[in-house]
This record gives sequence, structure tokens and C-alpha cells, in this order.
Amino acid sequence: MSPSSPLTDTTGVPTTDVLIVGAGPVGLTLAMDLAGRGVRVTIAELRAYKEPPSVKCNHVASRTMERFRQLGVANRLRQAGLPDEHPNDVVFRTAMTGIELTRIPIPNRLERFVDNGGPDTWWPTAEPPHRINQIYLEPILLEHAAALPNVTLLNRTRVDGFEQDADGVTATLVGLDGGATRRVRARFLVGCDGGASGVRKAIGARFEGTAVIQRVQSTYIRAKDLLGRLPGKPAWCYYSVNPRRCGTAFAIDGRETWLVHNHLNPHETEFDSVDRDQSIRHILGVGDDFQYEVISKEDWVGRRLVADRFRDRRVFIAGDAAHLWVPYAGYGMNAGIADALNLSWLLAAQVQGWADPSMLDAYEAERQPITEQVSRFAMDHAQKMIKARSAVPPNIEAADAAGAAARALIGDEAYQLNVQQFCCAGLNYGYYYSGSPIIAADGEAPPAYTMGDFTPSTVPGCRAPHFWLADGRSLYDAFGAGYTLLLTQAGTEAQPLLDAAAEAGVPLTVLDVSREAQRPPEYRHALLLCRPDQHVVWRGDTVPADARALVALLRGAARTDTSAAPNPSAALA
Repeated sequence: MSPSSPLTDTTGVPTTDVLIVGAGPVGLTLAMDLAGRGVRVTIAELRAYKEPPSVKCNHVASRTMERFRQLGVANRLRQAGLPDEHPNDVVFRTAMTGIELTRIPIPNRLERFVDNGGPDTWWPTAEPPHRINQIYLEPILLEHAAALPNVTLLNRTRVDGFEQDADGVTATLVGLDGGATRRVRARFLVGCDGGASGVRKAIGARFEGTAVIQRVQSTYIRAKDLLGRLPGKPAWCYYSVNPRRCGTAFAIDGRETWLVHNHLNPHETEFDSVDRDQSIRHILGVGDDFQYEVISKEDWVGRRLVADRFRDRRVFIAGDAAHLWVPYAGYGMNAGIADALNLSWLLAAQVQGWADPSMLDAYEAERQPITEQVSRFAMDHAQKMIKARSAVPPNIEAADAAGAAARALIGDEAYQLNVQQFCCAGLNYGYYYSGSPIIAADGEAPPAYTMGDFTPSTVPGCRAPHFWLADGRSLYDAFGAGYTLLLTQAGTEAQPLLDAAAEAGVPLTVLDVSREAQRPPEYRHALLLCRPDQHVVWRGDTVPADARALVALLRGAARTDTSAAPNPSAALA
């Protein structure tokens, strides 16, 4: 399917602004954001249009939902996935149908915006997280992207190679149905083509890190009678903890389809050496007479690998093409989407003509360090879970007092270890960009964060703390397409900065929040400058003496030397 036809230059070679390789969630999100900024996008995808995606991903993070809100798909996504009333809890049992050890309460769709005091109910945002499998998520993103006038979707198409020069990238595309070859000329190319990325290999980037953390047999099944066998309240995620086999199962449709992960033990280095059927039965807690159907299966290795570079001139990589790690806290796909939305506005600024080419350096400078941080959170948690699975007491299912005591201990440990990954505000809001060429550091260190906790802050590089405006809008709803200048004190003079931005063609929206009663105390500066991805880039009580220097920084035409002085942005004060 091709919703629009690529433009053609005088040589007959199709042209586009950005060629995206891969139409998974990362590539589609990138296309949607670019197209919304007036950028022409062509997507090359190996699969047929609406071919079912992988059942691998199960969670859309709050930070991602914030951006999906801006892209106009958040509401539709919230209506998809599990039924309205189906519990989204995480439960630990001796088997899926066994004795309950502990439960992490998570609101279902009807309860999501009600704060009842649970660990996953207070989210400082208009868009808390949403539990939805990729088989429901991806078609919504696909339909939305394919309908945009600036998007050309080329299904069943392989990128066979590309060459780049000072002005753009020329790629060779091959149709998988018939073998027709075409050449596409793009200003930029972005590889969103997964862990085996051909784009990553073509630019000479190498994965570095830990090649094997754990091995997992994943099986997507249909079991019509399983829901009726579950004791007590159902859940979204089930952890099975017993001496025979530990694993997890996710409710996919809330009725009869389930995704079962069999976590192999460290000594089980060959997938085929482990009896898949028997392992599934141990995880579910059912006998040999229980009937189920295997819909699909995908065995995978949990890793912590980060590419040593995310870019070669006009070619970029994002998502699994740039990093792979064990998807604890559901932050595999979501980290890739964060890559896409970090890169999108930078590319758009180039296409729109107001940015210096050096502005693109910010992508790798910002996303690669964050990837290192987040992936280490995931790896550390994976190692703790591996240790916990290897220490299941043999009497955990015993009906006596000792068995009850063992279950109570394991349940408490499981709750304390895992509540932070399922209620992971720190991963969503705590990370910050430092050392970026387009952020004016002011000498104050960003606050530390964990997987579960963070401290709101307006330190440059941090996410601007969310609050609701008096007119009912989210703060981010009022942000402009480019930079947004928040005025927190009435009467603060900002005109020199506005003039400098206008002179350089930098898009700048002014938002007066001086009378907003819900503005958090972290907004203690009179002026706060934010990017379209809501990260703070500068703050102060007055416009810098040299407003042009600040604008030059914003468009990537100036640098701050963070090692030269305690306050590297002193020249902008």
C-alpha cells in the first residue's frame, strides 16, 4: 500500500526527505512525528501491509503515551487491548493456577485515571501508562501513519544498500514480489530495522556489552479453558514460582490467548534441550490432559548491547537497531520510541532550514548515554530475577506452616523487587540529557533517579514537570511545534529573545503560566525554555545579555564547554 507517491526529481529518481527502514512501532512513530512537521517520509518495510506483528511487546510507557497524545493516537490506543474491566494486576503464584504469593495492583482501563492510593495510580501526567500488546498497538500506528499525506509506505520492500554524499542518501530498494528495483533519493536515512539491522552494519556500528543474560522460550497460545481455572482475581501478568519451572504469562485478549515466557535456567544453553510443552504445563500448573493450541513461538536471548555509534553523517539508527536489552520495566520498545521522538524534531529542523547541521550531533550525544543508563537498570534487575528463580525453596507449595512461611517470604521479596519495574516513574521521567550541544547547562546537577522513583526538576536537560492549566489542558498540549518559552512571572521582559529567534528563523512559542495555580514549585525561574520533547534547554530570571548566542545554541550553531567552568552557560546569563 502506498498512500502517496514519492516526488520525482529531474533525473527520474524518487525523492523524499527521510527514508525510514522498518515499519515497526519505532519506525511508524518516527514517520508520524516527521509527517506532522511537514516532512516527506518514505518507509520501506519487509512485511505485507497489515501482516500481523510480533506478540512480543506488552506495555506502552507513560512517557510514550504523552507523545502519542500529541500525535493524536493516545485515545484510540486506550480503547484497544484487554477488555475494559479486565484487571491489569501483576500476580505471583506457585503456578498460574496455583497459590497466590503476592499481587501488585495496577488499574484496569476503567480505573486508570482514578487515584485510589495504589503504587501505579499517581502519575504526574495527563497520560499514565497503558498495558497493550503489540498485536493491537502496531495496527493502530500503521493505519494512522499510512493515512498521513506526507507518508509513502512501501511494503514487501527490501533496502539492498545505500550511498551517501554531502547532500543526501541514495538507496536501492527491491520489491520482494517480482524483484523490481528502484532508487530513492533522501536527505536522511534512519534504520529502524531491528536487532539484526542491516543499516547498523552498513554504517560500521558495532554492538558492545553483554551478549547473553538469559534465554527465554516464548510461546503464544490459545487456551480456552485456562481463564476458568484461575483461582481468585485474574491479572494481566502472572509470575509462576516453583521448583520445577519458573516463568511468566501475559493475558493478551483477556479471554483465551496468552503469551508464555519460559525462563531457562543458566545451565540450559540450548533452547531445544528444554521440553517446551512440559515447561508450559509447569508454568500454567496444569496436567497432561489440559488442551491448548500453539499459535506461534519465538525463542530469544536477553542481552545488554548498545551500538558504539548511532550515526554516520546522514544515516541514523534507532530502537533495537541501536540497542538491545532484557525488556524489564517494559522499556525495550519504549526506549526505541524515545529515540525516534528525540531524532524526529532534529531532522525536521534540518528540513525546515532553521537548524545548523551540527544540531544533529545532539541525537547521539543525548540518546547513547541514556541507553547506557536504562539498559543497566534492566540488566541489574534481570540478574536479581535470575538469582531469585534459582533460590525457590523446595517446600513453597507445602500445605504446612513451613510452606506458608516460605510463600510469605518469597511473596514479600517478589513485591519489593518488582513493584519498581511495573510502577517505573523514574524510568519515565527521571532521565536527563547532559553534555548535549543544544542544552545550556547552568551548573546545577540534575537529581538522581532510580527505576521506580525520581525528583521533578527544571535543571536543563530534565523533563519539564507536568501540570494542568486552568483551561483544562495539559501543559504539553500548549507547547508549540518548536521551542516553547514559559513565563512564570508576569511582566518578565522576553522580547530580545523573541527577536533573536525570529531573526534566525527559530520557531518559538511563548506560554504565560504566571497565573497558573497548579504550577509546581520547581518552576522557580522567571523564564524557562523547553524543546518540543518537553526537555528543558535553558532557564533564567532575565533574558541573556547576548540573546543571539542562546539562539545560536538552540539551533546547534554554538557549543558550551562543560569542562571549562562550573557554569558553562555563563556567557548566556
